[in-house]
Amino acid sequence: MMSRSYTNLLDLASGNFPVMGQPREKKRLPRVMTVPGVISELDDDQANSVASDVPSSIIQDRIIIVANQLPVKAKRRPDNKGWSFSWDDDSLLLQLKDGLPEEMEVLYVGSLKVDVDPSEQDDVSQLLLDRFKCVPAFLPPDILTKFYHGFCKQHLWPLFHYMLPFSANHGGRFYRSLWEAYVAANKIFSQRVIEVINPEDDYVWIHDYHLMVLPTFLRRRFNRLRMGFFLHSPFPSSEIYRTLPVREEILKALLNSDLIGFHTFDYARHFLSCCSRMLGLEYQSKRGYIGVEYYGRTIGIKIMPVGIHMAQIESVLRLADKEWRVGELKQQFEGKTVLLGVDDMDVFKGVNLKLLAMEQMLKQHPKWQGRAVLVQIANPARGRGQDLEEIQAEITASCKRINETFGQPGYEPIVFIDRPVSLSERVAYYSVAECVVVTAVRDGMNLTPYEYIVCRQGVSESESSSESSGSKKSMLVVSEFIGCSPSLSGAIRVNPWNIETTAEAMNEAISMADAEKQLRHEKHYRYVSSHDVAFWSRSFFQDMERTCKDHFRRRCWGIGLSFGFRVVALDPNFRKLSIDHIVSVYLRSKNRAILLDYDGTVMPQTSHNKTPSSEVISIINTLSSDIKNTVFVVSGRGRDSLAQWFSPCKKLGIAAEHGYFMRWSANDNWEVCGQNSEFGWKEIAEPVMKLYTEATDGSSIETKESALVWHHRDADPGFGSSQAKEMLDHLESVLANEPVTVKSGQFIVEVKPQGVSKGVVAEKIFTTMAESGRQADFVLCIGDDRSDEEMFEIISSAISSGVLSSNTSVFACTVGQKPSKAKYYLDDPAEVVNMLESLAEASDPEPFSDTRSEDSI
Repeated sequence: MMSRSYTNLLDLASGNFPVMGQPREKKRLPRVMTVPGVISELDDDQANSVASDVPSSIIQDRIIIVANQLPVKAKRRPDNKGWSFSWDDDSLLLQLKDGLPEEMEVLYVGSLKVDVDPSEQDDVSQLLLDRFKCVPAFLPPDILTKFYHGFCKQHLWPLFHYMLPFSANHGGRFYRSLWEAYVAANKIFSQRVIEVINPEDDYVWIHDYHLMVLPTFLRRRFNRLRMGFFLHSPFPSSEIYRTLPVREEILKALLNSDLIGFHTFDYARHFLSCCSRMLGLEYQSKRGYIGVEYYGRTIGIKIMPVGIHMAQIESVLRLADKEWRVGELKQQFEGKTVLLGVDDMDVFKGVNLKLLAMEQMLKQHPKWQGRAVLVQIANPARGRGQDLEEIQAEITASCKRINETFGQPGYEPIVFIDRPVSLSERVAYYSVAECVVVTAVRDGMNLTPYEYIVCRQGVSESESSSESSGSKKSMLVVSEFIGCSPSLSGAIRVNPWNIETTAEAMNEAISMADAEKQLRHEKHYRYVSSHDVAFWSRSFFQDMERTCKDHFRRRCWGIGLSFGFRVVALDPNFRKLSIDHIVSVYLRSKNRAILLDYDGTVMPQTSHNKTPSSEVISIINTLSSDIKNTVFVVSGRGRDSLAQWFSPCKKLGIAAEHGYFMRWSANDNWEVCGQNSEFGWKEIAEPVMKLYTEATDGSSIETKESALVWHHRDADPGFGSSQAKEMLDHLESVLANEPVTVKSGQFIVEVKPQGVSKGVVAEKIFTTMAESGRQADFVLCIGDDRSDEEMFEIISSAISSGVLSSNTSVFACTVGQKPSKAKYYLDDPAEVVNMLESLAEASDPEPFSDTRSEDSI
């Protein structure tokens, strides 16, 4: 049912606890939203979902970019009264505007890098909105510390970079209070978005791991909101991710987005594997697009590495000679071969591994002693902790040792620059470097190689001199564990943990012939220049448009509490079956056909005891005893068990094994409905299934009279699915000349005779009733899985062929809210039994002594 009242997400784990750092009441920003009456108080946790039909006064689309930090720089005015703001030209969020439609308005929501006193926050908010179209999210200090430096930097960041918290000092243990702060911070961001959003017209694009639960906060308020998420860090393999105590909460929150983006296929594959193993969701690829089906919604998966801002770097290139005197750098390193490293100071950048590789190269190739220089630029650390302090000490010790060992008067093999370096200064170093070396042990993307390639190319042909012409070659040694590695096919890829091979790669790079360097450089430049940041943002936005194009056509319901919240999207004609309505139609009808699936329909799938309850037996007995009714249980189960379970129901029809065996009542003989009664094919199929069963732990074979079924529900999800696909191909090959059908289903592969299906059963029942002068004027058909869809499908063809009248009242009903050919749904088997009980109470069972006497025994 639709969730109108929603549990506070801060109550998600450990009951009710006070919200940390309750913000004081403050002046709200001017509302941009034009839908009346949908937002009350921003802190109201009982707000209804919004799906207004009121037309918006804003015609053009607008996109709201949400990230941890706004793309603005802030500093105190000299008089210490107020703040001065300017755009941060290095921010990706600002650069991605180049790929969005020119007429599209862009609004930013995020935090500031500075602390703003609460008394100034309203004025700062208004100023940023008016001048920069930025909406700041101010986090209380206690939440900020636990959210950013706690959960984000001490837990998520290490885990997403494959560092497990084996000890409290290594990787950061999970603490519930840090998770609660993370949720609280995401909620504050959502409130700022809600203040300015127009849900009918706006797109929302959320960035990075700081805001992974934000999609749930926004989706619960706006069911049809068009929303994308891009993860700029790696996504770890399922073996690493599954150690996260809140793993399912984060996955479900991300799945409230419409499009989820990753830099590489590896990251996307890991995410999809987690969805499969932890949530039981499978993905499909259609016409090149990957999608995950989640409660009737298709969440798109986008794989697109981000690029650099070409215009920004080219403009700096024109100024580099003048501002940073590239000539002086060339003079400083005259006669030397410069290798360059540009990395943030953190434990995953592998800076010390690079230094060790340089040391190894100088040992293995003494010719480079006195000639090769590694310039290592270390950007200031963004995190903190014992791990970082240890790696800084290691780097300092390595630099000292190498310079003492190989240094000469006027020559130091390691030049370590441990201070902030501007883009202009970086460009100067790129210009003099023969090779850039990246040895990160894990990195989401890393744009250093891209920047280097553009700088080595120069600005344009008209501005190139013989000097710049000679620089149009470049070499890269890159770790295979960084996001940009797959796109740089001409780079020398290394395992940075292998010091010897990395040293050999560095030697190969600077020893390579100029012609080869130039060819590799040209290939890289063609890619980097065409796949810039504008190309990336344009591609992501176009995919978001495509994924969201049916949002306002489909009916949506928000269901579930806490992070179990999700939106169910269904066809407008798909609706819940009204018991009052079906009972009224039932009472008016004279010839009724009632077809019931068993498992998952009148019997819960999760139940271990599959014997029907006395309540179900009584209801079905009452329905089948009504002279106006033709009632069938249509199941994949064997005829013996079904006949035994429903023995009290003398007038009940049973179609067993998907209709291969069929009888109209307990007094009738079983009919064989298959086209072929020869089962020699089992001798071919069974050995194949046994082979896969032995090789797949947790799988089993079910032998039916007419079919063989291989089950892999209890096997490893990935391996079981892979084995099922392999088996399907194997069986189709060896059984190509046999009169059988091989089909895959939910955790099964089944081989059964041709011409056997629940659809054939339904058609036979309708036809027999029509031929006996009792054409059905009421049809109720209920099922829960793929095999039951065949029954729903046959109903429309039966009407068009005249077997059923066009005036027949049809109630094709699936169990669970999911895409189906049925027009109706009920939520679960309990609702099915409740509905059948209502029909039984409205029935007029024909008295017959045999049944009554047996019921009383």
